[in-house]
Amino acid sequence: MPGILLGEVFPNFEADTTSGRIKFHDFLGDSWGILFSHPADYTPVCTTELARAAKLTDEFKKRGVKMIALSIDSVEDHKNWSKDVMAYANEAGSPLPFPIIADEKRELSVQLGMLDPDERNKAGLPLTARCVFVIGPDKKLKLSILYPATTGRNFDEILRVIDSLQLTAQKKVATPVDWKPGEKVMVVPSLPNSEATALFPNGVTTKEMPSGKKYLRYTQI
Repeated sequence: MPGILLGEVFPNFEADTTSGRIKFHDFLGDSWGILFSHPADYTPVCTTELARAAKLTDEFKKRGVKMIALSIDSVEDHKNWSKDVMAYANEAGSPLPFPIIADEKRELSVQLGMLDPDERNKAGLPLTARCVFVIGPDKKLKLSILYPATTGRNFDEILRVIDSLQLTAQKKVATPVDWKPGEKVMVVPSLPNSEATALFPNGVTTKEMPSGKKYLRYTQI
């Protein structure tokens, strides 16, 4: 199945959306971006997800991340469904704060490897899985997460990984298991101790291990 790998340039597709026709790279500009797909309009899990995303719009803006969704229905269906979404978010009458791509022919879903062979509509056509793509300012794919249609996403986790991606893009660090912003990070193994000391004024601590290898190095950013 076609798809895209981490580090590859994300396709500069053109598509109709609830905000008009877009060319994806132009839509992103110099920003980070997140594209999240949905199996279909007027489906229960999707409605809860879009409502949660709408409520978190300011959090994504704070991080300089442009949001866009995708579903396999028409622009008109998307616009009408958006009213239900915003009502579920307790913001009835407000517009959905990000566009939804119309992918009625599933062309983009096929190109990006987003179809779920186990979930089909009444006509027997496969639905899109719950994909999350995070794209960097260089237009390259930085993260992809794939959920089945039956499992809703955790947007707190999505924000957490964006925080990690943005931090590690700027600093020579990695984030350990369950890391949250403000907690200690790990110095990347490729960085010599002499350089680490100069780069991290808060100091570098090393956790002793039975192997005697000094690879668990922590610092506070």
